[in-house]
Amino acid sequence: MLVLSPPSKGSWSMRMILTWMSHTCLPRAMAWARRSPPEGSTPETVEARADLVEEGSAEGDDKHPLTEEEKREQTKRMMELIAQKQREREEREKRETIEREKQRRKQGQELSVIRQKLQEDEMKKMAEERRREKMEEKLAKQRVREKIERDKAERVKKFGGGSSSQAPAEPAQETLVPSSPSQEPPTKREYDQCRIQVRLLDGTSLMQTFKAKEQLAAVRLYIELNRKDGGEPFHLLTSFPRRIFTDEDMEKPLQELGLVPSAVLIVAKKCNS
Repeated sequence: MLVLSPPSKGSWSMRMILTWMSHTCLPRAMAWARRSPPEGSTPETVEARADLVEEGSAEGDDKHPLTEEEKREQTKRMMELIAQKQREREEREKRETIEREKQRRKQGQELSVIRQKLQEDEMKKMAEERRREKMEEKLAKQRVREKIERDKAERVKKFGGGSSSQAPAEPAQETLVPSSPSQEPPTKREYDQCRIQVRLLDGTSLMQTFKAKEQLAAVRLYIELNRKDGGEPFHLLTSFPRRIFTDEDMEKPLQELGLVPSAVLIVAKKCNS
């Protein structure tokens, strides 16, 4: 790169400065322009070299030495050329800076769009998952209802009975007949069915037959699906002997809880602890 730096000492007149530039700077600039452009040179640098070579060649053709006016004009053209190349370089750098900023903003906008789309996809996925869970829960409840209806139909078909609002007749007391020494002890009867009457909070009742080995939870589910007295939390109990059934009892079979062959269950409000 061409550097113009006159001596730092002494007071120089304009004429002395022009003479120094024409004898020192201009030959150096011409020698610099005639050299092959280094690798990586910009088009502006190559153009500046060509302009200087052209001017130097034109002046070299003149046989007579340059006058002071010609030297000043030559120096002026050289300075204008350097200033023009400097302005072009600054404008080019400015355009490149603006273009880089545009690219940066464009990339930022693209990243923002991608991030927003990912969030929307995630929200859609979560909403679809909730819909699927609700549908599965609905289908599970429907399967439970259908199973209860099938069991109910099978019991009606098998025993010829169904739901009734009437309380079951008290079992007739067996007449005790003194056994003779030759009689065998009576065999305990095994029941495989259990007829349950449920008294609801509003005074109405439900009647249903269950298998003796079914859990008390099946009776509770039947009450929840068929009650018409509201949806308040409740627990089950018997009046005689008085017994309140706990959550652990819900996993026990009716036979083990002493509700076979028939029993009356009372629905009572569950007190909040």
